[in-house]
Amino acid sequence: MSDKDIEYSYEASSKAMSGSDHTIASKIKSTNDPNMHHDLHDVIKTDYSIIGEPQTMEEVHKWQRDLIKKNGETKDSKAGYPLNVMIDPAMRDMYQVVHKAGLTNVFDRFSQQQPIQCKFCIEGLSCQLCANGPCRISEKVPRGTCGVDAHTMVSRNFVYRHVTIGTSANIFHCHQAARTLKAAGQHPESGLKIRDPEKLKKYADMAGLDVNKPIEQLAVEFADWVMNDIHAPFHEPSKTVEAFAPTKRKELWRQLGLFPGGGYSEVAFAQTRCMTNFNSDPVEFLLNSVRLGIANEYQGLFLLDIIQEILMGTQQIAMKKQNMGLLKEDMINIVTNGHMPLLAHVAIDLASTEEWQNKAKQAGAGGIQILGHVCEGQQLINYEGTHNQKGYGGQEGEWLSQEYLLATGAVDLFMFDYNCTVATMPLYAKRFGTKLLSTHPVIKLQSTETLDFVPEKMSEQAAKALDKAIEAFKTRKAENRKVHIPPYVSDCMVGFSTESVKKALGGSFKPLIEQIANGNIRGIATIVGCTTARYSQGGSNIFRITQGLIKNNILVLSGGCTSSVMEYTGLTNPQAADEAGEGLKAVCKQLGIPPVLTYGACVDIGKMTHTAKELADELGVDTNKLPLVIGAPEYLEQKAVADACTAVALGWLVHVAPVPSITGSDVVVKTLTETTETLGLGKVVVELDAEKTIQIYVDHIEKKRKELGLG
Repeated sequence: MSDKDIEYSYEASSKAMSGSDHTIASKIKSTNDPNMHHDLHDVIKTDYSIIGEPQTMEEVHKWQRDLIKKNGETKDSKAGYPLNVMIDPAMRDMYQVVHKAGLTNVFDRFSQQQPIQCKFCIEGLSCQLCANGPCRISEKVPRGTCGVDAHTMVSRNFVYRHVTIGTSANIFHCHQAARTLKAAGQHPESGLKIRDPEKLKKYADMAGLDVNKPIEQLAVEFADWVMNDIHAPFHEPSKTVEAFAPTKRKELWRQLGLFPGGGYSEVAFAQTRCMTNFNSDPVEFLLNSVRLGIANEYQGLFLLDIIQEILMGTQQIAMKKQNMGLLKEDMINIVTNGHMPLLAHVAIDLASTEEWQNKAKQAGAGGIQILGHVCEGQQLINYEGTHNQKGYGGQEGEWLSQEYLLATGAVDLFMFDYNCTVATMPLYAKRFGTKLLSTHPVIKLQSTETLDFVPEKMSEQAAKALDKAIEAFKTRKAENRKVHIPPYVSDCMVGFSTESVKKALGGSFKPLIEQIANGNIRGIATIVGCTTARYSQGGSNIFRITQGLIKNNILVLSGGCTSSVMEYTGLTNPQAADEAGEGLKAVCKQLGIPPVLTYGACVDIGKMTHTAKELADELGVDTNKLPLVIGAPEYLEQKAVADACTAVALGWLVHVAPVPSITGSDVVVKTLTETTETLGLGKVVVELDAEKTIQIYVDHIEKKRKELGLG
């Protein structure tokens, strides 16, 4: 058989399987490989002149608030999409340029997908795990070929497609941070620093290590302790969970068989259960998700946050700036994107030196600045070790904005780790002259250079990134490329964490508890996670819900791309206290804080659970007794689902929207919304309507207040 015959056999077999006379692949000509687009500059014509006159930030905040009052225009309506849900002024400007140019972008792609989205997939009733499929379950066909019913199919998809991937991503992230901490202890020439040695001693002591050893040796031993626990077998109880989880929760988890072992092994165990003709008990799948949620927290988010703070400095409350207006045409602009700012913070150290600032000036620039984007930006803006340096420029925006960010033409280098770097970036980079650089081999884009992640050589790798940015700037200037920078910049208060909040309160959470007890603050809602391109969302759903909560005297903590929404709508500015209810307003005015406290990135949810644990300890209650709601009103991907399972494990009401792919099984829905709560765990609520969501949060918080004997 010739090579051509082998190639034809695939095509013929595919036609036979699908029952079609052609394969879809034979009709698709589009690709994200920039090498296949030789004429982008000639074909894609951008016109910055279509952008209207800029508004002041006061005017911006007024139309943002006017927009969300018009529920009929933003809810369940395609009219005017996406401008009727897009509330970031910079993104609005650049979307119009990109859309008119016919360049692929996230909001237009969402609209194109709607007619072909599968209703079976939406409800979790499709399966592609074995060669008898794809199978779809309906009223007339109630079982897959292997015999599974709707309940098994939905719950298995939930674990396999969402929870295991999200958990493994967060644990992998923690593992890379631990690996970096070890390099900081062993290789001072790497450029890595131990910026918070006292935090290292505190958590190493809780882990049972000898904290009297030299700090470099302690860093190595703590890093090894973390990595060894991640790699432990699933049947050996996790040492990190034992050391850091609430005592009453650990007792419950043991009773329910939910106390996890090593994180990687837990993921392997769960994925093995998801194989065809293995487990068919839907409740067992869902409880396994909660078990993964515990590993996700303590071997992922919690320790990840601790380690990154040891390396980059604990949060410090300060006023900082956010959005695209921070780009400067005469500067070398580097944007670092993703969730793991380990190389970025070393690059900021270098860029802040006179040596590298002079190199930038020799290239004809006014200097060099590194700006964070997505969650990486939310972390950098919070760490005191990075956000006060000369080479740091501020935070750019949420994940939806990255294509529009490159369309400004002002970004010289876009360096990225995982995740939330969209696949079209090579096309934008080629069209607008941006250099791309992946800083971890876990993420690779077509025709884009990828660095191996070697913590021991971070100073060397950071220098390479800065050199690339300088060369890109020289090209930008030599070609005299057009640039348009939307002038919008938000002033926001950042740097909130368990430690910084407690410090601001005088060293104890008692003042906060007193304000909750006297009713000035009714409770706390964490609004976390992503933004989505959906018709009724696009950031506007987050904004609408948050405004409703603070008006009801509920203090909001934000994390993830939601933090960007809070920042560009002015809710993280202390002046936003005027928009809160009378009780919360009084507290904010007294302390000089906004009604929304940004904790940073989506991975910084680990800090929020830490704060909640300390509040529960101060009150002498289990975590499920707190007047607290977890909300992800525009969740996007698998890590958010794993985080929701963490919230259920800790006993909290967790709200997610859009609706996850679970509605195809009433058993799954009942288990997650009712049964888990009867076991002492939390429960999940799914609601798309903002006003109903606000009421659900308020009612739950009032219920918890009543249980605590608070008026």
